[in-house]
Amino acid sequence: MTRAQTILRRLRWIHLAPVLAFIALSAWAFASPIGAGPDDDYHLISTWCAVGGGPECQPGTQPGTRSVDAGFRNVVCFAGKQDVSAACQSGTLDAEGRFETDRGNFAGEYPPVYYAVMHVFAGSDIQVSALTMRLVNAAIFVGLTTALFALLPVARRSTLLWGWLVAVIPLGMFLIPSNNPSGWAIIGVGSAFLALLGWFESVGRRRWTLGALYLVGVIMAAGARGDAGVYVVGASVTASIITSARTREWMLRAVLPLAGVVIAVLFVANAGQSGVGAIGFSGGSVGNPDVSAGIATPPDAVPTGFALAAYNLLMLPYLWTGVWGTWALGWFDTGLPAIVPWAAVAAFIVVGFAGLGRIDWRKAISVSGVLVVLVVLPVYVLTVGGMRVGEALQPRYLLPLILLLSLLLATMPRGSELRFTRIQTFTVLGALALANLVSVQVNIRRYITGADQQGLDLDAGAEWWWTGFPVGPTAMWVIGAMAYAGLLAVLWSQLRRRPSALV
Repeated sequence: MTRAQTILRRLRWIHLAPVLAFIALSAWAFASPIGAGPDDDYHLISTWCAVGGGPECQPGTQPGTRSVDAGFRNVVCFAGKQDVSAACQSGTLDAEGRFETDRGNFAGEYPPVYYAVMHVFAGSDIQVSALTMRLVNAAIFVGLTTALFALLPVARRSTLLWGWLVAVIPLGMFLIPSNNPSGWAIIGVGSAFLALLGWFESVGRRRWTLGALYLVGVIMAAGARGDAGVYVVGASVTASIITSARTREWMLRAVLPLAGVVIAVLFVANAGQSGVGAIGFSGGSVGNPDVSAGIATPPDAVPTGFALAAYNLLMLPYLWTGVWGTWALGWFDTGLPAIVPWAAVAAFIVVGFAGLGRIDWRKAISVSGVLVVLVVLPVYVLTVGGMRVGEALQPRYLLPLILLLSLLLATMPRGSELRFTRIQTFTVLGALALANLVSVQVNIRRYITGADQQGLDLDAGAEWWWTGFPVGPTAMWVIGAMAYAGLLAVLWSQLRRRPSALV
């Protein structure tokens, strides 16, 4: 038997999972033009101007400004205009000349790691460079998740799969393969939590590799956003509680999360976002739209004080469910049909309640702690800033914390299993596949023609698409949706089997 035949005989359907996951995320990367992510003008310029800048970024006339390539001037021409396609970028990304801007991480508002790493891929062609960054981020996520799946104790594989699956449709799928540091915040927090579980529960080389992946997750999260540095501290604390034991061995292993917390705190302390508790989550954004219009208190009756806090508390679920599609994607200009949040939230609720059915005191403390933060933190920062739900504080800022909650709910105490019947499993996975199918189509449609035109055939009347790219918008939608559905199909056996039967 040849070496190739030996390798082929060892292949299983599950080995296709990383490939399918990368294809599904790549479809999302291609589903929107450069600049489509929230505050992408800010983040793209920050990336090109990182670590001393380069030919496309030079010092400005003021300490807080930079002279950048003229191609960045019109990069978000469609932002906030749902009926304007990305065709408005035509001929502008390669425009000659320069202009001066203060829209960038020039005062250290964000941690430097994300921008420094992405700067490696920054070149003279803005579109090619930014798209490369998106695909690199998708590859980082798939690589880390694949490594964790292979290294984690078998009983924790369902934690990884269910926790991620029900938390990232659609907002996480939009952000992970994007040019926004929020993608790293999501990847870092989730990976750090899972790797630390494995660090406490594994032995030998696997343990040390998982320990290294934990530190990678900490640096990714804390090095991308200041608030993510706080969340990764929470991930470290909850993973330590879940695995806690009154033994000398556990105390020795607890040195690692202590080191991770110190690293995260140092990043947070040196980022401008560390003052967010006093002024709210505005980040690099300016002029965020009030997406609560029509569902909230009229502008001439804005509550204050205790009334504002009570209002924000009662409206809080609307902010949480924004990660599943009740808020529009991009610059809040890509509204999603109701079937998306209904399907995605339903999948989360089913898995979440199943997870609550298997609980011990460690899990109870961890879940309760995260829920308290998910309530108190947004209500506090909004009320202190005099703002209502729908203003300034966006769902993407809370997504890493919601992901942590999802992973905790899917974490089973020793001797317990998270199991569903065939019909239940099919229903949950079907809901996720449907939500992804619709989300990708709507997202592509918004940019190729604007939301004022509709139709199943995305190629018909297309005003924008990637120059020279051989795959059209309809084909990209079909390929991405089929890849995600195929991913769920190959994960079926892993989600259905008992841990003792998994290999």
